[in-house]
Amino acid sequence: MASESNSSNGVQVDNTLQSICYTRGLLKLLDQRKLPLETIYLDIQDATDGWNAIRDMVVRGAPAIAIAAALSLAVEVSNLKDFSGTSDDAASFISIKLEYLVSSRPTAVNLADAATKLREVVLKAAAASTESEAVFQAYLEAAELMLKDDVASNKAIGSYGASFIQQHLENSKRFSVLTHCNTGSLATAGYGTALGVIRALHAKAVLERAYCTETRPFNQGSRLTAFELVHEKIPATLIADSAAAALMKDGRVSAVIVGADRVASNGDTANKIGTYSLAVCANYHKIPFYVAAPLTSIDLSLSSGEEIIIEERSPKELLNSRGGLGEQIAASGISVWNPAFDVTPANLIAGIITEKGVITRTAADAFDIQDFIEKTAS
Repeated sequence: MASESNSSNGVQVDNTLQSICYTRGLLKLLDQRKLPLETIYLDIQDATDGWNAIRDMVVRGAPAIAIAAALSLAVEVSNLKDFSGTSDDAASFISIKLEYLVSSRPTAVNLADAATKLREVVLKAAAASTESEAVFQAYLEAAELMLKDDVASNKAIGSYGASFIQQHLENSKRFSVLTHCNTGSLATAGYGTALGVIRALHAKAVLERAYCTETRPFNQGSRLTAFELVHEKIPATLIADSAAAALMKDGRVSAVIVGADRVASNGDTANKIGTYSLAVCANYHKIPFYVAAPLTSIDLSLSSGEEIIIEERSPKELLNSRGGLGEQIAASGISVWNPAFDVTPANLIAGIITEKGVITRTAADAFDIQDFIEKTAS
């Protein structure tokens, strides 16, 4: 992967930062490991570059991972020279590459979901034509449509979420929201999920303040969310992860909104490590806790969060500063447990905000997400 500093190609969409810059045959990913001090875009030339960018956290956030993976393969396909196989060979080529990309980060369901949908597209194209070019063209169009649809989906999440929160916090004319990790335009194709809701609240002039956690050990909150909030001039305050309970006790938090990497069919939600702690604290202080995520983050094949595979990250992220990129700060020889995610049980979640509306619990401890999806689809 080659780097390019201070790229101006597609850096902003609707005045928001953009992590993915794409035109057919060319993909640049904002290296989020360098933020907020440096703005460097990396040239992604093929699926291998895409896999490494995802695994190494150049790009992160469940929606952005899926889009980056799809487009990294789109660039490779677009620049293929002298492919001599049949349409079935082309479909097999793409399917193998997609399976490889899914292995980069297993917890985020959006990546697997995107790969499944793209695989279906190419298999259908292969069945309809004997020409490999028809399969490659079908893949390119489907991958590029995912990029466009993700931005529209995020804006719908923001609109539904802001309206819902206003209705359910009707005793307050202005309120403050706490968020965790980074769920903004840097974690998506643009606008964001949980941070998109905060953007929408700010646009309605009802947001008093956004609070963001630093989100150790990789510091996505202090490096990325704070960067986005400052960029868009949204009133915001950064807090240590361990200060969240005290902030709630002081009455400074009206609601908590987080994103999701995978949601089980009952509503149990896997998200960045520390999310579960926030949900427990919010429940104790009687503060509503919301999850904002596209429907692609929902995995109906899982009955509960107990079935979600939790990725463990490198010990270096805890042993060294800057999320593992800096100097050693912990004692040599100490053992490390570093899960990337935890699972928040459905009974602690007040609502799941999607691009089709807000899903609320049908029972004291669970959501009927399947029913919601069926009703909104019809």
